[in-house]
Amino acid sequence: MDILCVGEILVDFIGAQYGKTIATTESYNRFLGGSTANLAVNANTIGLAVDLVASVGDDGLGQYILDELNVFGLSTAHITKIPNQPTSLIFVSRSNETPDFVPVRGADAHILDTQISDDIINKVKVFHTSCFALSQEPARSVIMRKAKQAFSSGCKLSIDINYATEIWPDKEQAVAFIKAYCTFNPLVKISADDAKRLFGDVASYNDIFTLFHSYGADVVCLTLGSEGVMLAQKGKETVHKPAIKIDEVIDVTGAGDAFWSGFLYGYIKNHDFEQCVSNGLKLAHIKLQRVGHIPESTSRSLTL
Repeated sequence: MDILCVGEILVDFIGAQYGKTIATTESYNRFLGGSTANLAVNANTIGLAVDLVASVGDDGLGQYILDELNVFGLSTAHITKIPNQPTSLIFVSRSNETPDFVPVRGADAHILDTQISDDIINKVKVFHTSCFALSQEPARSVIMRKAKQAFSSGCKLSIDINYATEIWPDKEQAVAFIKAYCTFNPLVKISADDAKRLFGDVASYNDIFTLFHSYGADVVCLTLGSEGVMLAQKGKETVHKPAIKIDEVIDVTGAGDAFWSGFLYGYIKNHDFEQCVSNGLKLAHIKLQRVGHIPESTSRSLTL
């Protein structure tokens, strides 16, 4: 198995009206969502072997998620239905900038030890999760235990630092667990917006890289939206790669997940990290021009 994606599956309700806030959006379109779920769908679409561990409610929206995963050709063997917990969902405005969003949490935080077997841990190349997935118990403790086990078995770890106070109000606690996860030397993806929410306006990009290196992460990608991506490798000069120009941005939701899917594709294919970033930028470019997930033809745009 190439990638095990753990946690954060939900339903995205994305605004049908462009450029509106949540308060002024009149109607929404429904999509399978969640950062790790998006990455699983993307990675599967571009030809990687992926498994997904997550939890949904025993309700209609949970069934919708299972049906969508089947449509995308992903196994639902490690998706658990949690009784008495609603399927998690997020309302998202449709925008070409950072979207407005309202989360409604439920079953996604109920990851169980039994969903991640030793057999899965022993055969996976990359163990991926997110801040969102780590933000609540019992998922947090389970993911941290399994991440440690994966690291000990020689698996490479990965994390999307998709931090927001609406998801994880206790910032001090969030930083503590991010630091703990970084002791396993994961590949780190963080956006400029995430970094601002986590560290404030006072932190420069170099300060952010220095912090993550001190936590234990050797490779950090900072996504800058239309300005591209900065790649920081410990002990090497920071590299900036510009974004691919787009005539019209249709929707930014999921663009970061598309970028990280391309990056991890490159990592698994033994590309150097600069090429991994280039692959990620290509996928983000494709995603920004459509609402929903990347098309099946996307893999042809990547370096094999």
